[in-house]
Amino acid sequence: MEYVIQGRNPEAVFRFFEEISQIPRPSYHEERIADYLVSFAETRGLECVRDALHNVLIKAPADPGLESIPAILFQGHTDMVCEKNADTEHDFLKDPLKLYVDGDRLRAKGTTLGADNGIAVAMMMAMLDGALGPHPAIECLFTTAEEVGLNGAEGFDYRHVTARRMVNLDSEALGWVTAGCAGGIRSDLVLSATTELFSGTALRVSVKGLMGGHSGENINSGRANANKLMGRLLGALLDAMPEIRLIRLTGGSKDNAIPRECEALLALSDPEAASDILEEEAMRIAQELSPCDREFTLTVETDAPEAVMLSAEDTRHAISLMRSAKNGVIAMSEDIKGLVQTSRNLGVITTEDATITFVFSSRSSKECELDACVEDLDTLAAELGCSARHYSRYPGWEFASVSPLREAYLQAYREVTGKDAAVNVIHAGLECGIIRSKLPDMDIISVGPTMHDIHSPDEALELGDTEIFCKTLTRLLEIL
Repeated sequence: MEYVIQGRNPEAVFRFFEEISQIPRPSYHEERIADYLVSFAETRGLECVRDALHNVLIKAPADPGLESIPAILFQGHTDMVCEKNADTEHDFLKDPLKLYVDGDRLRAKGTTLGADNGIAVAMMMAMLDGALGPHPAIECLFTTAEEVGLNGAEGFDYRHVTARRMVNLDSEALGWVTAGCAGGIRSDLVLSATTELFSGTALRVSVKGLMGGHSGENINSGRANANKLMGRLLGALLDAMPEIRLIRLTGGSKDNAIPRECEALLALSDPEAASDILEEEAMRIAQELSPCDREFTLTVETDAPEAVMLSAEDTRHAISLMRSAKNGVIAMSEDIKGLVQTSRNLGVITTEDATITFVFSSRSSKECELDACVEDLDTLAAELGCSARHYSRYPGWEFASVSPLREAYLQAYREVTGKDAAVNVIHAGLECGIIRSKLPDMDIISVGPTMHDIHSPDEALELGDTEIFCKTLTRLLEIL
């Protein structure tokens, strides 16, 4: 194949990344990347385990003279968030990503880049191939379905793992060592609406142009949620025109991504008056948005008639849910300055056969506050005639005051860069919490090269930082 990344070292890391970028790997569809990894291991005579979830564990023995050093586990996930711009033609189940170099950054044309967490996959392959220098015994765990609930990590049989120190490669800032993360839970609130025969005029309302981003890392950055903005717009319209009826709601595509777009189809009698009300509210919204959402647009246009519309009561219930559900930062930590303690993201809204599903992702570093999030959504569902389902709960990862592995990485980074790395705890969820719950004596850190705007089509990988990060891993392997 023809590679677009040139002149970067170690070359193997960037070559492997470009190769896996040719392999579609949405969550729950990781079988082809697993095939690729198994073939890689078999070609090199490396021990390999693959399970029914398409998790893959590959082991490489210690290089001569390093046999006495305890084994170390490296870990990352093979699936990626599949987001694209509205005007981009791309089938994430079939099409390769179209990579291009933009200065010192790597991007994909119109889609997410998949550096989260494809760069980890590439680095582990390069490490197993010896491209990062001599190493002790290493074990590389490639997990699946991370982006939809950390399901692969939860289902793996850890009796195959012998190492008791682990480097998770799913962080996105060079110069930072993550040493703790939040737990989380997914929730679906489902409104099974009654319908009536359509009457009036169909009006399509679209919110677009928002920045979006990761619902953990970017939740306190002021980025607007398209689903919540739609709730505000429709709420203003409902207050002025109580007769409006919903036909369909669609917004977002991932519960762990801040939605950038939302669309509503309405039935009403006076589209011109409705358009004026919506545009007036949109002007107020535009004045309040942060600079990162300056591309916000509202489109209002008439559409073809539909067969049915929701009842007046269920229209009110759906709009009330969008307006009143808590979203964004709910609580800040009192122990760690600047750390979001609890948050919620209304990530996805879908409509199918008059059934509207609202998908939430709640996160917290305190289990009791996750329980409170569940209770809050249960109460809201009961008030608005919805059913509630909570699933894919995963534990947080508590900060350890003593970590020899963390100290070794801090030393390696200092020797490579001449600078001190910072240690932090993050609000996003990582597989570290699950792995620590399975192997309580595991010493864990999470690190990675710098990325920007993950979970959005603006995702970018800093190539220079990736080179520095690889040098740091090489030095880490030397001083373990």
